[in-house]
Amino acid sequence: MYSPKFNLVHDRSLLLEAMREHSFATLFGPVSPGPADQAATATHLPLVVKDEGEHGLIEGHFAKANPHWRALAGREALVVFLGPHSYVSPTLYVEELSVPTWNYIAIHASGTLSLVDDDPAKEALLADLIAAHEPAFFDRWRALPEGFRRTMLRGIVGFRIPIARIEGKFKLSQNRKPEERLNVRAAHSAGSPDQQALARWMDRVSALEI
Repeated sequence: MYSPKFNLVHDRSLLLEAMREHSFATLFGPVSPGPADQAATATHLPLVVKDEGEHGLIEGHFAKANPHWRALAGREALVVFLGPHSYVSPTLYVEELSVPTWNYIAIHASGTLSLVDDDPAKEALLADLIAAHEPAFFDRWRALPEGFRRTMLRGIVGFRIPIARIEGKFKLSQNRKPEERLNVRAAHSAGSPDQQALARWMDRVSALEI
């Protein structure tokens, strides 16, 4: 993705944290098995991001009826995590000759996708997803009739993507004057949930720059 150097974040822990906070992501890859240069399609999925390997590990599952998994098996996939984002008014800048812009966080992670299609392994993937979003539901899931759980498991195909390459773009007014950055941060802090999240990330990224 296009990113000026001052917007790039390489800190591994920050990237994993942002991916986990915004783990409903978009997975891009070829439409069907065949040439690698064919048109791509996208699937929107809740994912689990693990602190394993050089850059991390992504796990999730497709609905079995979704043909995308067949095309991606053993091939490179791109996963895009979109974090908080917000309009930035030029009235927050000291420089009169300024225009509106948009602040946001985006992370692109790519790697080779491998399928997980045996029931115990798929159930382990689901356990991790439940643990991330509603741990209290796990006992209820395990208490469901075995036949029902097996039917549900047959309806999905799991996958893992060891992250081979990762890019983190945190566009947080880093190119503006200190006074302007303070103005943007103050406006974000008093704004929407997304804006408040951006204000917190501005503090985190500023600490890295010291």
